[in-house]
Amino acid sequence: MSIGASITLNIKEAKQEVINTVRAYLKKDETGAYEIPPERQRPILLMGPPGIGKTAIMEQVAGECGISLISYTITHHTRQSAIGLPFISKKEYGGVEHSVTEYTMSEIVASVYDQIEASGISEGILFLDEINCVSETLAPTMLQFLQYKMFGNHKVPDGFIIVTAGNPPQYNKSVRDFDIVTLDRVKRIDIEENFAVWKEYAYQAGIHGAILSYLQIRSKDFYSVKTQIDGRQFVTARGWEDLSRIIKVYEELGIEVGERLCIQYLQDPEIASGFATYYELYSRYRTLYRIPEILEGAVPEESAALREAPFDEKLSILGLLIDSLNGEFRSYAENLSVQKRVLEELTDLKTDLKTEMKKAAGGASDGASREARGARELLAARRTMCEKEMSRRAKARMLDRESERVEKKVCMRLREMEKLLALYGKGDGRQDFGLLKRAFDEAESRRKEEIAAADRHLTNSFRFLSDTFGEGQEIVLFLSELTAGYYSLKFVNECGNEAYYKYNRLLLLKDRREALQQEALQLLED
Repeated sequence: MSIGASITLNIKEAKQEVINTVRAYLKKDETGAYEIPPERQRPILLMGPPGIGKTAIMEQVAGECGISLISYTITHHTRQSAIGLPFISKKEYGGVEHSVTEYTMSEIVASVYDQIEASGISEGILFLDEINCVSETLAPTMLQFLQYKMFGNHKVPDGFIIVTAGNPPQYNKSVRDFDIVTLDRVKRIDIEENFAVWKEYAYQAGIHGAILSYLQIRSKDFYSVKTQIDGRQFVTARGWEDLSRIIKVYEELGIEVGERLCIQYLQDPEIASGFATYYELYSRYRTLYRIPEILEGAVPEESAALREAPFDEKLSILGLLIDSLNGEFRSYAENLSVQKRVLEELTDLKTDLKTEMKKAAGGASDGASREARGARELLAARRTMCEKEMSRRAKARMLDRESERVEKKVCMRLREMEKLLALYGKGDGRQDFGLLKRAFDEAESRRKEEIAAADRHLTNSFRFLSDTFGEGQEIVLFLSELTAGYYSLKFVNECGNEAYYKYNRLLLLKDRREALQQEALQLLED
């Protein structure tokens, strides 16, 4: 955090500021009115370099706060689409009828109402990107919007918080300055790029291990904007993330990854070339050192040469191990979430079955005929409800990529269980539910086997590093990266791992011993 004319935050701190603002703006008093009246809720202005994740954190904020999200890049709009199209209407003034110009509803405001109707959620965020790059004709409209939350005659509904984003002039020649009157009506947050913070996100998002290892060595290449004679050369966090996704798909398809691909995402020839060369080495190391064998406890003969290898090669091996392990840790977290959700649905299904059986029994006793719905019919109803809820939340953009994957997998599992009942169901509630329970238990057994494998692989990784490098900086770096990773830390906290605890204790003792030695030396000097 730097302090000068303003306080500059990293993207993680900015996200928390937005969450705090959302919570404050949506807080209501005992009468149901907002504590801060909507007209006094200043729009948030996020000002920072392009491609650092301003849009991404809006999706995270909406999901975490349980509200809707609508986003627009305002430079894609004309004055007409922003304020609406003009039409002539008749009005009477002083007993005389006059023709007056009115406007249809703004496309942007209309989309907010459409979202409320589709999702059933009346509170949310309206996010407008590139707010300070609008055209000359749209600029007055945007100033009116920031000051009064209106496009033309149409106001953004109460409960929707306005968040805008812009780039400082050094990154975009078309930006325009806001006057003091406008700035005095917004809540401005200045953001700067920060590799250490992005790395936390990168582990959670599953960014390719080659990218993380490369940036660990050359962190200055994480974000770069240069002005050259032949134009601008730039690399952004968005570029690295999108490159990561295409590399993973290319690898699955067996398509070569080279400089020609990298420069399409890293628009700086020097950085693109540097990463392409590193990726080739990274891939070679993956084959040479046989990472899957190391995870299973083998020690390849080639690993002996690692002791004398350059430090960047050692970092690559650490990156390969962590990348493989993180894939297992992410799978653990996802499978756990899916199992929990499926268990919730089966628990509710069991309750539904009991209710149906009681109703059927009650109908038989009073002479009214009533056929109880069976497990398959009830399960289909629950699966339909899940799909509708997932669709509703997805339309409101309340689901991040990982959450949506979990919900889709839950719906797939429920469909598989429906097919199971169609093939082997007996039409008896208890027997059919027992069939579903056995399917759930089998999935749980497979999940526990995967946990055991991940635990074994983590232990073997520690053993390999210890045998190869001793208890030096390689173990320290490996442990530090595991501790920094969201999914690795979740796995260790929830499942445990003796090797992790052992080396963590050793490093803590080593740090404490060194601190005590320093204190003793200081006392001797005094």
